[in-house]
Amino acid sequence: MIPTTLFESNNYSLLALKLLKNLKPDKWPIEIDDFPLDTALVGGAVRDGLLDKHNSITDLDFVVTKNAIKTCKYFAQKYGGTVVELDPKRDIGRYVISDWKIDIASQIGKNLEEDLLRRDFSINSIALKLIPNPCLIDPSGGLQDLRKKKLVAISEQNLIDDPLRILRGFRFMSELNFAIDQQTLYFFTQNSNLLNKVASERIKVEIERLLEGDSFDDVIPLLLKIKLLEAWEEKTNKYKFNFRSLNNVSSFRASELKLALPLIRLTNLLSEEGLMKLGFSRKTIRNCNLLKKWQNRNVLISSNSLNEGERLKLHIELEKLLPALILTLPPKEQKIWLNRWRNPYDPLFHPYSPLDGSTLQKLLKETQGPWIGQLMHHLCKERAFGRLQNRSEAITFARYWWQHNQPFCD
Repeated sequence: MIPTTLFESNNYSLLALKLLKNLKPDKWPIEIDDFPLDTALVGGAVRDGLLDKHNSITDLDFVVTKNAIKTCKYFAQKYGGTVVELDPKRDIGRYVISDWKIDIASQIGKNLEEDLLRRDFSINSIALKLIPNPCLIDPSGGLQDLRKKKLVAISEQNLIDDPLRILRGFRFMSELNFAIDQQTLYFFTQNSNLLNKVASERIKVEIERLLEGDSFDDVIPLLLKIKLLEAWEEKTNKYKFNFRSLNNVSSFRASELKLALPLIRLTNLLSEEGLMKLGFSRKTIRNCNLLKKWQNRNVLISSNSLNEGERLKLHIELEKLLPALILTLPPKEQKIWLNRWRNPYDPLFHPYSPLDGSTLQKLLKETQGPWIGQLMHHLCKERAFGRLQNRSEAITFARYWWQHNQPFCD
């Protein structure tokens, strides 16, 4: 976080120098001296740099007094890379080189302060002027709000102008573990119905980032309370946010949580119809439907509710997604299931037929047909439950099965 001593002394010049150093401009693909006079770095890079989250910053947003797209083209000519004219009318361009994405916009309003006051939240309305000397511009008190870990909207009208900012606010709370200012919450509540007017693709992107936040489970009750996503919510199975608490995931590795948490959250948050309306991929919708199906079965490792065929089907359908389902189990079962899922040789948790279709055709001297899939399924099942230990046993079983099922496989 920002050093308290700098706040107490109001030494923003020193803070500006520290921030610029933390952002490692020597690693940027362009030189600071190539920017026009009065250029300012704004947005997420400034916020994250102040929060000491600067290690992974490769997206930079700059404001120049004029000629933003022309500046992008100058960089491309000097350093290579490509230019995208994001909004020629408002003179906003994007310069892309290697893994860097650099957006440059011409200033809106009479000065930089006026431009900053058109933004969403105070924590995103801090600018670091680069030339001639580094200095911080903070017209809305964003530095103090960062220190207090509080999300404060600059104005209600700014939210009305772009209602996606309301959803983005929840995303910031989820990512940064920030509390919300009461007036800002009032603005959110009063205007939550306006999100329907926003393009579905923009909503989808924000939801995807929201789901990945470490504090998602803390903000979801508030999001549901103001009915922000009501048009796309799961109606039949209301979100059980306490049930997904991060307090009971000690058995999970970070990579497993990264896979499991967004999926289980999305499955419980949005309906299939909502997922379709927002443009989620067919694969994502299918995964959510499969997870919801097995989640509703209340599967437990000690349960006798599933026969062998159902248990095999579970592990075939959810093999790569299983950590998401495991999140719904009690801690004791979580550990057992995870240990088995981590073992790539576990025949049930990673099921497959020990003989492929081509091998079966050669072995039984038969042509292609539905029988191949049927036999491979039986081989998979026998292996999954420990009744086939090696290839020799699989071949013996295949011949036996063929002899007794051949007349019925046409």
